[in-house]
Amino acid sequence: MDAVDATVERLRAQCLSRGVSGIRSLARFFHRLDQDGSRVLDARELRQGLAELGMLLDEAEAEGVCKRWDRDGSGTLDLEEFLRALRPPMSQAREAVIAAAFAKLDRSGDGVVTVDDLRGVYSGRGGGPPVLRCFLDTFDSSEKDGQVTLAEFQDYYSGLSASVDTDEEFVAMMTRAWQL
Repeated sequence: MDAVDATVERLRAQCLSRGVSGIRSLARFFHRLDQDGSRVLDARELRQGLAELGMLLDEAEAEGVCKRWDRDGSGTLDLEEFLRALRPPMSQAREAVIAAAFAKLDRSGDGVVTVDDLRGVYSGRGGGPPVLRCFLDTFDSSEKDGQVTLAEFQDYYSGLSASVDTDEEFVAMMTRAWQL
């Protein structure tokens, strides 16, 4: 494992130590650091933000993390890609059951779950669209746009997955919860 991988592993461990919402909380923090709304951070911004979390990186480490996840060569770090990189790796069995639960919700099959999709699956117990939207927002990223992608759904379950010891337990839990 090189220094950049070790840095990402430290950051991932810190996120997961905060429970299921750790990665999502970190996403909100990074969005706050993005003062101009560009959805990218340079190495200086990354270093400053992580220092606020108690993770001190030297310049080379911060630049290494930015370079590792900078797909377009812009010299900045795309926030969404970086946060997805923090998602703990999951086994194929876990990824498959998460995808199956997502597919159950995505009634239109367009790869995005909306309130309209949920109407076909859940009643909202008399609350209608506002209750369904609240339910949907549980899985949405920090930008509550009323649309949940598979990546956002996976991000939600990544923290939970890390707290479940075996694939069998995780698959059984998801199967019961989503009535798969």
